[in-house]
Amino acid sequence: MGLVRFGIRELADEKGWTLKDVAERSEVPYSTVRHYARSEGLATVDITSIQKIARTLDVLIEELMDVVQE
Repeated sequence: MGLVRFGIRELADEKGWTLKDVAERSEVPYSTVRHYARSEGLATVDITSIQKIARTLDVLIEELMDVVQE
């Protein structure tokens, strides 16, 4: 199983948003957004939350994530 990292902070910064802004706009709990943004690699995620975050940031899920370990 691989690990993925999410570029939430970078994409939010491009829009001039904070992680709190992303959480409020996506209706995903701030603690979840913060956890995904800070993690260097996750094995499991809530795909519904990731879809909401990607939609809010106006990117595809594939653009939001990087595989860090296969």
